[in-house]
Amino acid sequence: MNANECTSETLGDYVLVRLRGEVDLSWSQQVRRAILDALADTGKVGVELSEVSYIDSSGIAALVEGFQNARSRNRKFGLVAVSAAVMAVLQLARLDRVFPIFADLDAARSA
Repeated sequence: MNANECTSETLGDYVLVRLRGEVDLSWSQQVRRAILDALADTGKVGVELSEVSYIDSSGIAALVEGFQNARSRNRKFGLVAVSAAVMAVLQLARLDRVFPIFADLDAARSA
């Protein structure tokens, strides 16, 4: 059974990309595509990471690409409900200072 999951939910003018499982090279391209597709559809995108137990450099690269894509097009992009495992990697790479990080969906949508 594959516990990895990537779903997108449209909430008005906001798209939430929900990730679950281990974001590694085996499916980081799917994550990247979901993020870029969401950014093509709307001006506000959040990536929910509360159920991500592991993320490697390819997963981080997909998030960074989404952030840079949003910034270059003057769109909003943030990370929502970041799990402890992901936060540890973000802090190690000092990306916790780069990404807008929100405690929950309400905070992200109102930003």
